[in-house]
Amino acid sequence: MLKDQGESLKGKRCLILGSGRHARAIAEKLLQYGAIPLTFSDESGHVYEPDGIDGAKLRAISNIKAERGAMLGRYVMSSTTATFNEPTNIFDVQCDLCFPCGQIKSVNEDAVNKLADNGCMAVIEGGHKQVTIEGRKALRSRGVAYGPHIVTLTGANIDNAYGHHLEGDKLETEVQRIYNDVKETATEFNSRGDLFAGGTIRGFFRVANAMISHGAV
Repeated sequence: MLKDQGESLKGKRCLILGSGRHARAIAEKLLQYGAIPLTFSDESGHVYEPDGIDGAKLRAISNIKAERGAMLGRYVMSSTTATFNEPTNIFDVQCDLCFPCGQIKSVNEDAVNKLADNGCMAVIEGGHKQVTIEGRKALRSRGVAYGPHIVTLTGANIDNAYGHHLEGDKLETEVQRIYNDVKETATEFNSRGDLFAGGTIRGFFRVANAMISHGAV
């Protein structure tokens, strides 16, 4: 998505919703690409590191979340720079990219408008159904790129199909192939740039073709 816009992850300030293993894995990958994770959240609220969450801070958060019943708010006791629930609304944190990985339907129309007003370029789902229907419409109207879960979560399925022995370069190639297929399908069906539509249509055809190959009508 960023390459299509002539951009990269390097230096991008990233809002992360959630703090489970998936959210922390995304933060780790963002650090590898030179991006700057800013936040994590859970039932207790959200922590915000204005200068970013580096590897040491990420390990501290992971240690807290590994304890049974531990809440994210404890992290501020080990950091002199973090704030807890400040600003009150996590979507008021200025960012370039948003990665919702928490509760479903956590990004609604109001959240999208806040993100867009603060200069967010894209919302990339790191969990299932993070963005509401109204939120998807707002993303389109505000010109914010959207990576839907039906496309962004294919990596795990690819890895499983290869028996969990997929090298990084091969995985990247496969993800790029799927992205191109989805983008081309969206364009073919008059939904240029709409990866949600492209992914849905592409998935429908894959299921239909499989059924036909097994003799279904």
